[in-house]
Amino acid sequence: MRSTFHGLETARRGMFTQQTALQTTGHNIANANTPGYSRQRVNFVQTEAYPAASMNRPQIPGQMGTGVAAGSVQRVREGFLDTQFRGENNKLGYWDARSEALEKMEDIMNEPSDNGLAKTLDRFWQSLQDLSVNPEDSGARSVVRQRGLAVAETFNYLSNSLSAIQGDLKTQANLTTKEINAILKDIDSINKQISEVEPHGYLPNKLYDERDSLVDRLSTLANVKVTPIKSGGQSSPIAEGQYQIELLSSNGNSYSPAVMLVDPNSTNSLGKVDITYDSTNTIVQNVVVTSASDAATAYDIDAKNLSNGELKGIIESNGFVDSLGNVKGTYPEMLASLDEMAFEFASEFNKVQQDGWNLENINAGTKTPATTYSFFDGIGATPAGAAKGITLHSNMEGTSGLDRIAAAWAPAGEVAYSGDGSNALKLADIKNAKIFSGATTLQSYYEGKIGQMAVDAQQAVRLTENSSVLADAVDQRRISVSGVSLDEEMTNMIQFQHAYNASARNITVIDEMLDKIINGMGVGGR
Repeated sequence: MRSTFHGLETARRGMFTQQTALQTTGHNIANANTPGYSRQRVNFVQTEAYPAASMNRPQIPGQMGTGVAAGSVQRVREGFLDTQFRGENNKLGYWDARSEALEKMEDIMNEPSDNGLAKTLDRFWQSLQDLSVNPEDSGARSVVRQRGLAVAETFNYLSNSLSAIQGDLKTQANLTTKEINAILKDIDSINKQISEVEPHGYLPNKLYDERDSLVDRLSTLANVKVTPIKSGGQSSPIAEGQYQIELLSSNGNSYSPAVMLVDPNSTNSLGKVDITYDSTNTIVQNVVVTSASDAATAYDIDAKNLSNGELKGIIESNGFVDSLGNVKGTYPEMLASLDEMAFEFASEFNKVQQDGWNLENINAGTKTPATTYSFFDGIGATPAGAAKGITLHSNMEGTSGLDRIAAAWAPAGEVAYSGDGSNALKLADIKNAKIFSGATTLQSYYEGKIGQMAVDAQQAVRLTENSSVLADAVDQRRISVSGVSLDEEMTNMIQFQHAYNASARNITVIDEMLDKIINGMGVGGR
C-alpha cells in the first residue's frame, strides 16, 4: 500500500534540490571575477524508485519515482585543456625569459648607434688616419689618445654592464628556485587537505581550484607532468584526488629514474630544487633536485638537460657548465667574445705601436726596447678579463705621453723622421687586418657577434609572441568551459526558480487533496 503522504516527500525533495542549485548559481555569480575560480554545478540524481523489488512489495502497476536529490556539487573543468595550456605556458615562460635577457643585452650593446663600440672604433681609426697626415701635430696626437681611451672605456662599460646583468640573472635564478619550492610546498599542503576531505565523499572544489592555479604557475617555471592519485576511503567516483608532480627532461620525457617533485605515495612527499655554481660563483654548475621519495634522493641535472620553462631560460642566459665542462650561455659567450676582441685588438695595436718610432726615439736618433711603449695596458697573457681590464697605458699620460705615440716607421738600421706618418697608417690598417686566427678582421668579428645576437633576439621575440598567442587561445577555450557566464547563470537561475516554485505548488496541491480526504470525507465531511 502506497503512503498517502508520498507526494509530499517527492515535492519536498524537489524544493530542497532546486534550492541547492539556486545557491550554487548564486555562488558562481559571486565569484564571476575571482581569479582561478571554476564554475560549479549541481549533479541531479533520481532517488530510489518505490517500491523496491521484494516479496512484500505492494501490488501496484509499477515502480513510482520518489523525486530528486543533489548527488554532488562538482566544478566544471576540462583536464585536456589544462594539459594543453600548461604545455604552451611552459614554452612561453622559457622564451619570455630568453627574450627579456636578450633585450637587455641589445640595450647595452646599443648597435648600431653613435655611442656603440663600432662607432667608437671607427672614430679611433679615423683619428689615426688624421695623425698620419700631421704626425707632428700635438692636437692630432691628443685626439688619438682620447679616442683610444674612449675605446678602452667602451670595452670596460660593455663588460661591466653585461656582468651586472649576469649577476641579476643569477639572483633571478635563485628567486625562481625559491618560488618553485614554495609552490611545491603549497601543492603538497593542499594535497594533504584534500586527502582528509575526499574519503568522506565530499568534493573540495575550492582546494581543487587553488591547486590548479599553483600548477599553472609552476608550468611557467618548469616542465612538469601531473598525475592524479586517488585518496581512497569513500571517495566519490568524480573526486580528483591528490596530484603527483613529476619533473620532465629537456625532451619532455621522464628522467630515469623518475624525479618526483610531489609524491603523495611516498613518506617524504615533498621534493626540492636547488642550484649549484662553479668556482666563479656565477656560472650554474648543476640543478640539484631532491626527489620526493622514501629515500629523498638528490639528483644533479645538467642545465642543458633541464626541462623547458622560465628557470631554464634564465640559466641559459646567465651561463652554465655543459656535460663536457665548457661554459655556455648567452651572457658568458658575449663576454668571452668581448674579451677576445679586446685582447686581440690591444695585443696587435701594441705590437705595431712598438714596431714604430715615436718622437722621443726620433729626437734621440735611436730606438731601444726600453723606449718603445705600449699604447694599451690591463690585458694579460690570455683573453680572460681583457674587456674589463683594458685601459690606456700610463706611459701615454701627460705631454710626454703624446710624444710616445709611434706615428713614424723606418726599416731596421735606419732612423725615422718626425714628419713620417707611415706607422700611424699601419695602426689604422689594423681595422682591416685578419687578427682572429688569420681569418677574420676585428670589424667582421664584431659584426658577426652583433648579428648573431640580433638573430637570437628576433627569434626569442617571435617565439614569445607565438607561444603567447597559443597559450591565450587555449586559455580562452578553458574559460569557455570553466569560466562563469553571467548570461548562462541568469538563465539557470530562472530555470531553477521555476522548478522550485513548481515543487512548492505541488505541495499545495497535495495539501488540498489531503484536506479533502481528512476533512471532507466521512460522516462529518463537508
